[in-house]
Amino acid sequence: MSFFEKSLNTLELPAVLEMLAKEAVSQGAKEKALLLRPSDDAATVKHLQDETGAARLMMTLRQSPGFYGVKDVRASLSRANLGGTLNTRELLDIAGVLRCSRSVRGYIADDKLGKSCIDHLFYGLRANKFLEEKISTCIVGEDEISDSASADLTHIRRQMRAAASKARDALQKIISSPSYAKALQETIITMRSDRYVVPVKAEFKGSIPGLVHDVSASGMTVFIEPMGAVKANNELRELTAKEKLEIERILAELSADCAEHSTDIISDYEILVRLDLIFAKAKLSYKLDCQQAANEDRGIVLRRARHPLLDKEKAVPIDVELGSEFDTLVITGPNTGGKTVSLKTIGLLAAMNQCGLHIPACDGSNLPIFSHILADIGDEQSIEQNLSTFSAHMTNIVNILNECDGRSLILFDELGAGTDPTEGAALAIAIIEYARKRGAMIAATTHYAELKVYATNEKGVQNASCEFDVETLRPTYRLLVGIPGKSNAFAISKRLGLTDVIIEDAKKRINTDSVSFEATIEKLEQTRLMLEKDRNEAQLKLRQAEENAKRSAFLKAELEVRLEKADLRAKREAERIINDARSTAEEVFAELDEMKKRVNEEDDVHRINEARSELRRRLNLHEEALREPSEPEKEETSARPVTVGDTVRLKSMGITAEVLSVSEDRTLTLRAGIMNVTAKEADVVLVNEKPAEKKQTLRSTGTQLHSSISTEIDLRGMEAIDGVIAAERFIDSAVMAKLKTVTIIHGKGTGALRAAIQQMLKKNKAVRTFRLGRYGEGESGVTVVELK
Repeated sequence: MSFFEKSLNTLELPAVLEMLAKEAVSQGAKEKALLLRPSDDAATVKHLQDETGAARLMMTLRQSPGFYGVKDVRASLSRANLGGTLNTRELLDIAGVLRCSRSVRGYIADDKLGKSCIDHLFYGLRANKFLEEKISTCIVGEDEISDSASADLTHIRRQMRAAASKARDALQKIISSPSYAKALQETIITMRSDRYVVPVKAEFKGSIPGLVHDVSASGMTVFIEPMGAVKANNELRELTAKEKLEIERILAELSADCAEHSTDIISDYEILVRLDLIFAKAKLSYKLDCQQAANEDRGIVLRRARHPLLDKEKAVPIDVELGSEFDTLVITGPNTGGKTVSLKTIGLLAAMNQCGLHIPACDGSNLPIFSHILADIGDEQSIEQNLSTFSAHMTNIVNILNECDGRSLILFDELGAGTDPTEGAALAIAIIEYARKRGAMIAATTHYAELKVYATNEKGVQNASCEFDVETLRPTYRLLVGIPGKSNAFAISKRLGLTDVIIEDAKKRINTDSVSFEATIEKLEQTRLMLEKDRNEAQLKLRQAEENAKRSAFLKAELEVRLEKADLRAKREAERIINDARSTAEEVFAELDEMKKRVNEEDDVHRINEARSELRRRLNLHEEALREPSEPEKEETSARPVTVGDTVRLKSMGITAEVLSVSEDRTLTLRAGIMNVTAKEADVVLVNEKPAEKKQTLRSTGTQLHSSISTEIDLRGMEAIDGVIAAERFIDSAVMAKLKTVTIIHGKGTGALRAAIQQMLKKNKAVRTFRLGRYGEGESGVTVVELK
């Protein structure tokens, strides 16, 4: 195993690949998932990442395609190509691959998913529905061939059923006969050596002539095939042999068909396994809440990256930048503070990216393509190999330095540890400088103050630390780039129970330079916390301002849309009114033309012309209302109380009438043309007209009424008496308007209102005929009335 492979194991890539394998369905895809290794070709990585992204996008629009039934049939097809006959299990597996191929091929058949980089895989499937259905029809189950597999098999099995029936009938006569009851052990029919027999007591075996096929373990029962059933059993045995031969022929024929299409079937299998693996990557991406990282050569940029093997709800995300402004990151901080996890997160995410997997990080992350990802992490001391901790680390470092190049990512954990601190620190700096000269990107963890000073002073090297909460004396696991960390050994020891005497003594033994350096780090940490607090507050205010701006823009856009819709609705309503008015005008003009044909008197012609003028005037008013918003109409009132002889206008109908009488409760009796009507004083308005104008009004009454009276009235919900009164008034108004056909809507209900209305219509002299509505008119819920 190469050191690169060993590094992948150290970074726990196999554990991630096991998670990937669990998301795959077919065994072939699971095996391929476990064998995935990072690619160092940028174009290949880009293609693999795009495939995963395309599958994830498809899964957002619909569920993943089904890959159940995809089994490796290559060995079976290879044997079929050599002329071998496949068994039912192998043929059913082939049918399963064909069925899955057809199903997956139809996954993008409707083209609703758009174009993607994996479309060619779907279109490359050559589903063979004919062969699939032929196998499924012939083979019902792993141990059963269908009768319909061939005409000969159908005929053979029909004969077998007949022969078996004959044998059972012959045996049934024996077990049903009273003369044999004493000789039988049980009155049943059973089988021995594929032949129908009856169980006979051993002492009576001579009483039933036949062939003995078996004896019970106790010797008390003999299984005899009576002579009467021998012929039928022989026939059944022959037919069974024929059935076996026919089944073998059918399986051989199906095997030959599979061999003929073996190339396409194998191609389909390999494509299905590949698609299964791609969609497994997409499922893992969803499960870990991953994103596709960019692969530009601008260094490592990880935004809120998480270790994929940690609980995503509990893991503390880290931000890392490496390779742009600096090529080496020196991470310091207390033990159990998260230094090693940060190191593994960087290496593991780089490996996942080059395997075509999305990484658990936010948008804006970038990972360049590395030729080697080399890691020396953990304590590998070995008694068997006589290696101490330092020796084990140094062996790994030698291998790393031999393999690294300008496209390598190197991860050192506790670099220089396990030996004298002074020598270890010097050695660590020399190793880092050697790897930097070879162009590698480096991330290393350490406790040595010398490396902190080195990272502070050396160009291209940056400090980082794992944050430690001094108040709770617990690590926060946050990675802070640009700030060296303290080991906090005294604070941790105190929390674990070490006495203050020992801790104070230890502090006195630290040299002045170390104390000064640690104090500087502490001041830097305090300054960082203050700056971070101010930055967080500024970012919060900025986010609030951005949210307010977005909300304002959204409200403005919504208001504009609402105003536009309201304006559009008003315009459409006005256009509808105009269209209705024009439609009504056309109908009235048609009726007036008909009247002109029937009536030649000068007075009628004059009335028609007046009606035309009135309709044109109304159309012009509607058009003006469309162009300009109309003022709300004022309520019309009479200038004085109405008296007998006055001329008034009914507000609801627009009819001009003469007042005949006024009752005590101010109910008016009016004459409108030939009809007398009653109305409340509030329902009319006094008309002050000159005699000439009054005549003109009376002449145009019929036309006005015609245009304002509806051709139907709705009486549903009224009592019979009220409904009849309303219907009579409606008939009178329709007669004045010279309508020929009107509709009275009374509903179905109990039929009482309909009966009362129709009784009234029979007596009304203005009614020519009436009938119930037809289908589409309201049926028995309406009455259509034709007027004279």
